[in-house]
Amino acid sequence: MIKEKLSKKNWFIITLFCFMGGIAWNTENMYFNTFITNEIYADVSQSAILGSMEAVTAVSRMVALSAIAAVLTTFIVGALSDRLKNRKMFISVGYILWGIVTAMFGFITKENVANLFNLTDEAKILGCTVWFVILMDIVMTFMGSTSNDAAFQAWVTDVTVPRQRPIVETVLSVVGTISSFAVTGVGSFAQAGTISYKLFFGVLGLVVTLCGVLGLFLIKDPPRTAQIQTSSNYWADLFYGFKPSVIKENARLYLALVSFCFAIISFQVFYPYLLTYVQYVVIPDNGGVEGLLRAPVIITALIVAIIVLALIVAMLKLSTKKKGFCLIVGIIVMSLGFFLLSTSTSIYIILISIVPVVLGNALVNILFGASVKDFIPEGKAGLFQGIRMIFAVLLPMVIGPYIGETACKYAAQTIINEANAEVIVPAKDMFLWAGIVCILGLIPLYFLVKKGVDVKEPESAE
Repeated sequence: MIKEKLSKKNWFIITLFCFMGGIAWNTENMYFNTFITNEIYADVSQSAILGSMEAVTAVSRMVALSAIAAVLTTFIVGALSDRLKNRKMFISVGYILWGIVTAMFGFITKENVANLFNLTDEAKILGCTVWFVILMDIVMTFMGSTSNDAAFQAWVTDVTVPRQRPIVETVLSVVGTISSFAVTGVGSFAQAGTISYKLFFGVLGLVVTLCGVLGLFLIKDPPRTAQIQTSSNYWADLFYGFKPSVIKENARLYLALVSFCFAIISFQVFYPYLLTYVQYVVIPDNGGVEGLLRAPVIITALIVAIIVLALIVAMLKLSTKKKGFCLIVGIIVMSLGFFLLSTSTSIYIILISIVPVVLGNALVNILFGASVKDFIPEGKAGLFQGIRMIFAVLLPMVIGPYIGETACKYAAQTIINEANAEVIVPAKDMFLWAGIVCILGLIPLYFLVKKGVDVKEPESAE
């Protein structure tokens, strides 16, 4: 018999580890980028920038190399967690180390790097510091992908069945959003210089580590994990998802991943640059922080939040009967939101644009996330986590930021830093390209809907 509900304990684990994982991922994806612009490039000369790289280029390279590390890690650890039939240790120990590495970022400064490598040339100091940040980001990604992308995602698949997954994905999406708000709330103080990045990274790293310690006592691998069948060849398991016969047999899974990939690429076109864009473009163009805190703006934001929440709830209810239709709607409305964002930096246009962007993104993430888990063959969750990461992380985080970087360089919008040097900052043009990429996701989605998006219920995981 299929159990209709997850246990309270498993709900708590899913919520806690999603929230803390979101804390770590959002710190990396949002504030390592502002850390580079606000700290590393804050006082460097024009000659140092010309002798090294632009800030947007540094961000693009960091995101791309981090994505490569994430995918390789997930391939290796995903298959290994299947073989060892142990998600718990990978999740718990991974979170502990993930938090420690996050805390270490606060100690990366140009002065420390110059002393470590005995450097005196400003361009070399800048270049080495940037690459040191990128290297540490790769190490952090290894920890995060081990614990979250490979082990935690496979564990969630193991403890759920298709009927439960839409609500689980909804919770994961909502909790992930809340974690991003939490990080943004604390990070805004670091971005404004009210608190140091060292304190910011240290505190958030500590809570992630404590979560990992709790996992040692809370997490239990379900019976389904122990029943996983693996081949005698570990290397064959690593490349299992690339076999033509496997791709053909699981065509719906790969179509869902390709369509999902376009949507995530569109987000990565602007997401790595979003906070920098807000800080250096949106806020100045709207009369400073005071201009954003006016009553009309706050009222508009509240109305937008209510509308978005109501639409998401309505569409998710509809998706239980018309999942394919809701996925198509999600792609289209998100694309329209991006196109609208590309037209103006006015706070009112931005707030109006948030309705289709957030609605579309919620539908896409929740419904595709559930579908991908549904389409993964029973007992092979670990084997397919690496494949999922290629489409959900590697391609989006390599292609998206590069498109965004190109758009920003073409727009050539700059600020003057403390050393009177020009630093390129993001421009609204990046949203236009995000919309173009997003709408292309309708092509594979069309073929997926033709094949059908519903699956049969297996036996319960619990």
